[in-house]
Amino acid sequence: MPRILLRTPRKPTESLAKVKIAVLNVFPDARFHREDDVVEAEASSVERLREQIRNQKIRDTARTVLLRGRATNTIRFGLNKQAAYVGTLSFAAEATPLGDIEVLIETDDVDRLIDDIAESTLKKPGEALR
Repeated sequence: MPRILLRTPRKPTESLAKVKIAVLNVFPDARFHREDDVVEAEASSVERLREQIRNQKIRDTARTVLLRGRATNTIRFGLNKQAAYVGTLSFAAEATPLGDIEVLIETDDVDRLIDDIAESTLKKPGEALR
C-alpha cells in the first residue's frame, strides 16, 4: 500500500475549508495533520486519482508526469489546487500564484504503481487496445 504525502501552501486570502476540499477531491482518505499557512496531509489510496485520470481521458499525460517524477521508491508531482477544488485534475506545469498541491507517493514498486494509476495506452504486440 502506498504512502501518499500531500502539502500545499495556504495563502491568507484562501479558506482553509476550500483548500482541504481541493485535497479531498483527489485523495478522499487524506488525514490532515497541519492546517495553518501550510496544509499537510497523508493518504493511502490512489483510487480517486486513477478514476479522475481515466474519466478525463488524460492517461498518456498523467503517465508522462508520473514517469518524469519517479525516483527509486517515490513519485513526485504537483496538482493545480484550484482545478482540484472544482473536481478536475490538472497537473502543475509551473508554479501558480496560490501554490500547488505537492504530492509525494512512497511505494516499494514505483513502476507497478504507475501502471496501476495510468497504464499505457500504447498497444503491445498481440494485445488489444484498452
